[in-house]
Amino acid sequence: MLDLTKLARQMQGLSQHLTVEAAASRQRLELAQKHLQQAYAFQKDLIDRQEKWRDRILFANATPIEPLETCIDIPVPPKIHTVIATDGSQIAPNHHEIAYCYLLNIGRVVLHYGQNRHPILDSLPEVFYRPEDLYMSRQWGIRTEEWMGYRRTASEATVLAELACAVKGEAPSLAMVDGSLIYWFLEQLPIDARDRILPPIIEAWQRLRDAQIPLMGYLSASRNVEGMNFLRLLACPHPVPDCISYCPNQLEKIPCKIFEPLRDTSLWATQLKPGQRGPLWRSNARILDLYEDQKIYFCYIHVGTEIARIEVPAWVAENTAIFDQALGLMLAQVQKGYGYPVAIAEAHNQAVVRGGDKARFFALLEKQMIKAGLKNVGTSYKEARKRGSIA
Repeated sequence: MLDLTKLARQMQGLSQHLTVEAAASRQRLELAQKHLQQAYAFQKDLIDRQEKWRDRILFANATPIEPLETCIDIPVPPKIHTVIATDGSQIAPNHHEIAYCYLLNIGRVVLHYGQNRHPILDSLPEVFYRPEDLYMSRQWGIRTEEWMGYRRTASEATVLAELACAVKGEAPSLAMVDGSLIYWFLEQLPIDARDRILPPIIEAWQRLRDAQIPLMGYLSASRNVEGMNFLRLLACPHPVPDCISYCPNQLEKIPCKIFEPLRDTSLWATQLKPGQRGPLWRSNARILDLYEDQKIYFCYIHVGTEIARIEVPAWVAENTAIFDQALGLMLAQVQKGYGYPVAIAEAHNQAVVRGGDKARFFALLEKQMIKAGLKNVGTSYKEARKRGSIA
């Protein structure tokens, strides 16, 4: 139980710390705005330096494809359209439960607008219990719980492509996922492990491209700094941005790190009005070298309640008509969802496994085990004791 009396004594110190941090953040924001204004005139030179010294730069940075001062109004979407979304949840394996297994549940949502068609609101559960599913990842030093999350990411992409292609009609469509399309976790995976996660994702994206259904990743409260890191090229005091030679230890205090920990969204909040998007960027994350021709582009949009980061594959970004239409459909989703895309929110609601669902899952499993003739079926004494208290 949380002792609120003891906790209250620490609140004063926390509030004072936040006050100091807020003042420092305002100073960093003003400095970033000045550098952004300067970068307008030197954008081409900065991009040239970025490309020339890419292999020597040690921090993630993106390349602006449009002028940095770009502020474009999002077009009104067509009244007749379809939005598809998936999201996932899981029940993690637990040695204290009646059986060591895990479950992935992928929520599926298809919303048709202006078409007099029934929506799809359901989920696809899958249980993993075979040794190759439970223990395969340990050969790479990956915990089963982590591997389960990676498998879920691949399943979400596969189900999204299958669903979108199945319901495709003449109306414009948009396929949405919650979160980034840049899977940073892949960088740390061994090649054999990565080859079991990334290819199904790329194949699913290829199906969407063949069907000409734009794919979009929606990031709320994004913590990304790829845009801010582009401005670090302007703040670099050295003749060239050669981090390996001049600043090999990026964890130390270095001269170009004058904006940290300011995020991209904080800067673009000062540049955009509701319903506007900023410039289009190409991500230079090294993991994207494995994405074949599915490079990722992004932009920041003032959706009214926040600055959202929108990510799309290269083929969407390069087709102006499809890109603009997809942004219009996205903004309509945010407005219908009172600040967050309604299709993604509903996909999450379909996927989430609540306490009652978990109890029914294990009750069903217990019934099947007893039916199969297994004896001494039940949770461990530790798990049973934690579920109730006699104190």
